[in-house]
Amino acid sequence: MATYDLEEQEKIDGLKSWWEAYGTLVIVIVATLIAGIAGQQAWKYYQAQQTTQAAELYSSLLQIDANGDPKKISDAARLLMEGFPASGYAARAALISARASLDAGDVQTAKSRLQWTLDNAKEEELKDLVRLRLAGILLDERKYEDAVRLLDTKHGESFDGLYADLKGDVLTSAGKVPEARAAYQMALGKLGKKGTYHSIVQMKLDALAEGK
Repeated sequence: MATYDLEEQEKIDGLKSWWEAYGTLVIVIVATLIAGIAGQQAWKYYQAQQTTQAAELYSSLLQIDANGDPKKISDAARLLMEGFPASGYAARAALISARASLDAGDVQTAKSRLQWTLDNAKEEELKDLVRLRLAGILLDERKYEDAVRLLDTKHGESFDGLYADLKGDVLTSAGKVPEARAAYQMALGKLGKKGTYHSIVQMKLDALAEGK
């Protein structure tokens, strides 16, 4: 049996007393840390699985889209939108479905899919694109005030020219020529001067001047 001098014995007795007071707490803390690490690993694994499944569904959607069946495209997109709404794949699937529905003449479904993307997408540039498409549909429906309101929403600077141009189209259709002219002039200032798009906007502006 081991023997200890007085100083060593005091240290041992002190350690025993500390362990009796705090040992249970230490065990709980250590167990919690281990569980936390395991939980993080499990969560990462779950997220990886979700991403993989969403990617596989999106790949299937692209194959279905190539066949051009709007009903099948809509069904495949719905699986992504309902099962993996937070993924970037779901927002893109909704856009594909919206385009297919619009091509098939189903405007209401197209609008609902675009609105879903606007409400759920995390990428701001994607939202900027969706607003343009929605505003274009509203223009066709002659809902000019709604279209202008959408185009007046804060958006990325790279979209300034596109937003101003479409706003000019909406205002022209609404018969608000001075406002349309201002919108086209703003668009010209944001677009590259040597591009074809710049020339098209200039033609629109010139047409307004001729129609005074």
